[in-house]
Amino acid sequence: MDELLRAIRKITAKGLDPRHTAFAVADLLRGNLPDPADLLTPEELLGDPDHYVSTIRHAEKDFSIVAVVWQPGHETVIHDHVAWCTFGVLTGNEHETLYRDMGDHLVEIGRADNPPGDVSGFAPPGDIHKVRNTSDEIGISLHVYGADLSASGTSVRRIYDLPVRSLAASGPA
Repeated sequence: MDELLRAIRKITAKGLDPRHTAFAVADLLRGNLPDPADLLTPEELLGDPDHYVSTIRHAEKDFSIVAVVWQPGHETVIHDHVAWCTFGVLTGNEHETLYRDMGDHLVEIGRADNPPGDVSGFAPPGDIHKVRNTSDEIGISLHVYGADLSASGTSVRRIYDLPVRSLAASGPA
């Protein structure tokens, strides 16, 4: 973990914009994802049968590292984030649905399946999404957020409780 922390600090010290910082951290994680047992205790690796569990593994001023454990079928609400994020899937399959806010409703604009080994990064605005573990096994992912989550307590900026329409039904965007 010390080596990962040093490498992320080097990236955040460059002062890149949030999008490029997320991409640089994603490049760092590709091929360097840790073993779940190096992040979580045996008990934490089991997760919770009722909902996904996020555990902050490290937090400082410029970034936080979070391990997320998802039982099969667990999903988030539709939300966006307070800062850039990079995630790497260690086990399971994270199915992500992306949305655009049209004011009075959301429009689904894309879907992605992220199997073990996949790494991606994004930055607000335009990061409205929902994530679900669609595999039959416990999903574990590593998330790096560009914020001190020990201070804020969450990476979520807003939860969206708007109707969702298909892009075809909404007309041109």
